[in-house]
Amino acid sequence: MSLFSNKVVVVTGGSEGIGKALVDAFLALGAKVATCGRNYDKLYQIQSLHAGKPLLIHTTDVSKEQECKNFIDTVLKNFGHIDILINNAGISMRALFADVSIDALRKVMDVNFWGSVYCTKFALASIEKQRGTIVSISSVAGFRGLPGRTGYSASKFALNGWMEALRTELLDSGVNVLWVSPGFTASNIRNAALDSKGNPQGESPMDEGAMMSSEACAQHIIDAIGKRKRTVVLSAQGKQTVILNKLFPSLADKLVRKFFYKNNTLIK
Repeated sequence: MSLFSNKVVVVTGGSEGIGKALVDAFLALGAKVATCGRNYDKLYQIQSLHAGKPLLIHTTDVSKEQECKNFIDTVLKNFGHIDILINNAGISMRALFADVSIDALRKVMDVNFWGSVYCTKFALASIEKQRGTIVSISSVAGFRGLPGRTGYSASKFALNGWMEALRTELLDSGVNVLWVSPGFTASNIRNAALDSKGNPQGESPMDEGAMMSSEACAQHIIDAIGKRKRTVVLSAQGKQTVILNKLFPSLADKLVRKFFYKNNTLIK
């Protein structure tokens, strides 16, 4: 029997990428899974693939507080409680701060930070009762600010700080709080990344084939949940960046700029 058999697992942003891989994996492990996303058709396709399994789908925009409440209330009504909440829904951006609109920055913060806050707030009492787990999918950009991603970096720094504070508050409660930084992962997040006006760019400048798969990333996350880890940085490059930024921040400035710029132009 799996460690996750009959556990109620909630995954936000489960219609594609890492979220979908998590939904697939947890169902295979015998868990009861609830997931949400903005696109009902994509959610319905996942439900159809798992016909007969305990999968609940719910159309939700996590940047909207009431929609998050409706989602969590629906999960509790159908499954009775929540053991694991994975705040996976997120959106990226690629634009210089000088060019980006305030609305685009706000949208990134609303999804990446407030979406996690809303869902956790409404699920917390049940998770505490179950002595369960709260997970947020963060990024190396939450440890080290990245050029062209000011709003994304801000949202992930806020996420990390909030999760760390929450973990400390819940230290004696039996609840584990974990944040995971996957690094570059093959998913749709870069294609959906916002441009300076807040519109999806629709293309990625990066080689998706050279990245960790969503399925491999999901397995790392599941392993970390099972081991009740505190925080995980998955890629070697990410670990190096976090350590370098902590010990030699000025050198990190130069190396990060070199990685993201060519001929003084942002390329990544």
